[in-house]
Amino acid sequence: MGKIFYIMGKSSSGKDTIYENLLGREGLSLHPLIMYTTRPIRAGETDGVQYHFVTEEQLKALEHAGKVIELRTYQTVYGPWHYFTADSPELSNADIDYLALGTLESFRKIQEYYGKEKVYPIYIQVEDEQRLLRAIKREKKQEHPNFKEVCRRYLADEEDFSEEKLQAAGITRRFLNNADREICMDKVASYIGTILEK
Repeated sequence: MGKIFYIMGKSSSGKDTIYENLLGREGLSLHPLIMYTTRPIRAGETDGVQYHFVTEEQLKALEHAGKVIELRTYQTVYGPWHYFTADSPELSNADIDYLALGTLESFRKIQEYYGKEKVYPIYIQVEDEQRLLRAIKREKKQEHPNFKEVCRRYLADEEDFSEEKLQAAGITRRFLNNADREICMDKVASYIGTILEK
């Protein structure tokens, strides 16, 4: 297995856009680390692209085999949906480096599983006011805006990405994405390139 670069940040930090940009940079040649889910596939999605879509039984078999690295369960109106990362044969190629996108907790579990020399954090940070304004602007575009959910996510992120939790995860370097996203993306790409050259 090569290296895994793990992007994370609070909601509306721009991490999804940065993730897509980095995957498209030829000089880095990063491959997406595809997570797994038991939720139903949606229109326009492809198995193995957005997620590996699996059944509850397949998840249980992976757990029994000791292949599930981290697992999150969300209670929905359709029942529990599981999202997880699993060790798979595709990760065994030492010549392939990966880019992942997820939570602080999933990063910690993946780094514990593979080791600090294989899994590198990339924390995207935005000033609180700007992040909240971005979230509100994005929500206004929805057919039925839910500003309560914006507030809930904002407050949940404050807890999930508290300074104490970031320090405990060993995350000291931050990539600021306040004004110019291109500058932030270039700095992240340069950081990844430096590690890959070692």
